Amino acid sequence: LMSFKNKKYTIIKKAVSSELALFLYNYIIVKKQCFKTMSADKYMSPFETGFGEWGDHQVPNTFVSYADVPMETLMLKLQPLMEKATGLKLYPNYSFLRSYKTGDILKRHKDRFSCEISTTLYLGGDPWPIYLEPSGKDGMKGKKINLKVGDMLIYKGEDLEHWREPFEGKEDCVQVFFHYNNARRKGAKNNMFDKRPHVGLPFWFKNKNNR
Repeated sequence: LMSFKNKKYTIIKKAVSSELALFLYNYIIVKKQCFKTMSADKYMSPFETGFGEWGDHQVPNTFVSYADVPMETLMLKLQPLMEKATGLKLYPNYSFLRSYKTGDILKRHKDRFSCEISTTLYLGGDPWPIYLEPSGKDGMKGKKINLKVGDMLIYKGEDLEHWREPFEGKEDCVQVFFHYNNARRKGAKNNMFDKRPHVGLPFWFKNKNNR
């Protein structure tokens, strides 16, 4: 608890069991395969994001999925663990998964308001360290964090610069991010579920007063 308050990050070992992590890893591999097949056959509109997308502004040409329903469910299930580890009452915002491939880089960045309290959970594939800078300064050497399957790193995404060096694994690396706000933060309640009516909905599906 004091660790997170002082350092702005903490690691939770075995946040989920290796069995659950492996199941979710395999699920994401199948989901990615379905997305590739349906996209190639033009089975679905390029605007349809329910089965995922090919890349985002941070990591192009890599399979990503905003608000995958099982991941959103896990975000809610892990909230008590997140609150215990941070000592904060939290509002859940959204989940975001990536299936990284060889050569991918996650550039140095800080996150938006919805990612104030974030965690990355390692589900499977080859290990790939994440770096963060505990001082909050930009452009520093950073601290290297190695996770095992089922481990998660909790960090203040808005405050700490974080990144990954080029991925040298032979397979893939599947990680899912869960993002929350401190319930006491101004604007946090209105921002709950990333301004969506509830979990599981696409990014563009906002509350009526936020459309």
